[in-house]
Amino acid sequence: MVAKDFKTKVLPVSKKLLRFATHFLHDEDQARDVVQDVFLKLWQRKETLDEVENIEAFAMRMTRNRCLDVIRANKTVPIDAEIDRKLKEKTIDVHSKVELSETATQIKKLVEQLPGLQQTVMQMRDLEQLSYDEIAEATGLKINAIRVNLSRARKKVRDEFLKINENDGNTRNTTITATLL
Repeated sequence: MVAKDFKTKVLPVSKKLLRFATHFLHDEDQARDVVQDVFLKLWQRKETLDEVENIEAFAMRMTRNRCLDVIRANKTVPIDAEIDRKLKEKTIDVHSKVELSETATQIKKLVEQLPGLQQTVMQMRDLEQLSYDEIAEATGLKINAIRVNLSRARKKVRDEFLKINENDGNTRNTTITATLL
């Protein structure tokens, strides 16, 4: 096929190909690029186009295939929402566990530095989850004395913990401290 035949047989279908590609891609700029690619390929095959029975149908098929290629290239593979949520949970869990572990270690060290009675009361109430009555029975203290010692112990641990972590600029630790205490 010579250039004259190409102009008379192939180029007249350009508007039809453009409409088809625009309908397919919903983007006129991409559609123009696709039609241009199709014409380039047709021009490169101009020697064998005489064998094609229906050039318009052949060009439409090429346009369709090229549009599909463009769609596939631009398509992002969505992660299932449930898988995405689980991946985020695992990541958050790992970071939270590490942070909580470090925080818990710091708090345990601070509790060990408390005076004997405060340390005992705090361990019994916060770690062993004993009731005030059970602590009173075990220590021989009155419930009011237990509450005072526990309050003082928690305040000391909280203040020391905040001093230690003040330089980190980590505001999350204050929330964790409040949760742990």
